Amino acid sequence: MAEDRFPGWHGTTILAVRRGGKVVVAGDGQVSVGQTVMKGSARKVRRLKPGGRDVVVGFAGSTADAFTLLERLETKLEAAPGQLQRACVELAKDWRTDKYLRNLEAMLIVTDGDQLYVVTGAGDVLEPEHDIAAIGSGGNFALAAARGLIESDLDAETIARKAMAIAADICVYTNGNLTVETIGG
Repeated sequence: MAEDRFPGWHGTTILAVRRGGKVVVAGDGQVSVGQTVMKGSARKVRRLKPGGRDVVVGFAGSTADAFTLLERLETKLEAAPGQLQRACVELAKDWRTDKYLRNLEAMLIVTDGDQLYVVTGAGDVLEPEHDIAAIGSGGNFALAAARGLIESDLDAETIARKAMAIAADICVYTNGNLTVETIGG
């Protein structure tokens, strides 16, 4: 089990909000091992440019595992240019069935500005409801806050920043040092 190999490993908070033709992906910067903050300024949201097309990915979980998955996703996107869903499905299939990949401990939020997915090692490629997705230890807090704020007139970035601030106030494994990427519109 993952808990046996990574005792006390807690991750991060990644939130994606789609509104007004834009998708904003925000991630906190805290890396914790047990009750110790190892780093407060990690970048867990990345912009990929396979074939010159922008894709934004946020990851929660083991950093080395997430980077392995990012490389695989980039390869899938280069093999299927402009087909984000196909690339995500192919990554999820490999992740679930490959002897090496199935041991990777991470989750991804992936968007090209039009499509938005949560990709897991269980083979899931999920399109979130309400144009909001969140993963990581503070994900449920950020998701609830963003769902409440989506009814307002705020833009996607303001919703994401406010929701992440709420999550950071509640979740001890989340801080307010954000990386924010916007795509689309």
